[in-house]
Amino acid sequence: MKFFLSAGEPSGDLHGSNLAKALSLLSPGLELAGFGGPKMAAVGCRLLFPLVDYAIVGIPKAIQAIPQLLRLLAQAEAFFEKERPDALVMIDYPGFHWWLAARARRHGIPVIYYVPPQIWAWARWRVRKMRRLVDLTLCNFPFEEKWFSENGVNAKLIGHPYYDEILQQKLDLQFLAEQKQQGGIPVGLLPGSRNQEVERNTPSLIRAAGLIFNKHPSARFLFACFSQAQQKKVDAQLAGSGLPVLTFTGKTPEIISLSTVCAAVSGSVSLELLCAEKPSTIMYRASKIGIFLTQLLMAVPYITLVNLLARKELYPESFGSGCPAEWIAGHINGWLAKPDTRLTLEKELRELKNQVVFPGASQRGAEEILRWINPARQIAA
Repeated sequence: MKFFLSAGEPSGDLHGSNLAKALSLLSPGLELAGFGGPKMAAVGCRLLFPLVDYAIVGIPKAIQAIPQLLRLLAQAEAFFEKERPDALVMIDYPGFHWWLAARARRHGIPVIYYVPPQIWAWARWRVRKMRRLVDLTLCNFPFEEKWFSENGVNAKLIGHPYYDEILQQKLDLQFLAEQKQQGGIPVGLLPGSRNQEVERNTPSLIRAAGLIFNKHPSARFLFACFSQAQQKKVDAQLAGSGLPVLTFTGKTPEIISLSTVCAAVSGSVSLELLCAEKPSTIMYRASKIGIFLTQLLMAVPYITLVNLLARKELYPESFGSGCPAEWIAGHINGWLAKPDTRLTLEKELRELKNQVVFPGASQRGAEEILRWINPARQIAA
């Protein structure tokens, strides 16, 4: 049996690696190839191209990347024709994956979406494309499965694979101990993982840190970087600021654990913050035209997954093209000045976590994929 896996972002690489491990355990001898990143490669997926290194955000970047993406589609189509995989398994990253799914269908390759795009939030008309191109959609949330099913998509609920990773994390205890010895009030700054996100959001986070520090001189800031290259760029922006901001690569879970409160960029990190019961602001920044289009198309009341799950705004969210530094600082200064409001929010987050967080999505996803490919196959529970 052979599967083609495709992920185009760091989070997709993470989910793809956990799915690959679960598939390989359930089906020894399974061959895995495709597009992804280092985590997928580390568990035995043969990468045809490191697509995660080229994560694309925004219309201008997408236009610039068209020649490269067309070459990748041609490469994938050649693989489909020659290797005849039993299925294409796509992980989020919808823009490119719609085209990849069409190439797979052209060759009679079944298409499975693992971590499907949130079209229920911003592009509901694309459900027609899901019906046409995708054979099985593995959903992360109960409301997501309900919406897809009501719109004619073959959908199964497996939970969110991010919970698996969060609950299995082994924190660096030495790092935690060293940071706790520093004292002060730790505030986590979480700018996202993609290069464009980090470049766009770092100035706002640094300015917010300054405003918080002015009100709370005992505050110190832990800045989470995804790569050393990102860390160098952030350090360059911090040079001469005089702010107590420390940057770290690969320490996001530890930073969340240590922090009293956080300031984060919208994304799946909100689920990690929920699991840690950590108060945080959530911001989403884009160009003016990007904000206009998103507001025009958005069909849900919140941009943050945790708020959608709670059906109310637990995490304050800012959505716009301007600098939200004063808005971030206002909320964080309020939480630091009034611990009771922070403790109340922590209690609400704990209650929501107990309702919605359940691990095992990678295992359930692997079981559903293998069962769908071979209905006669018995999968052990």
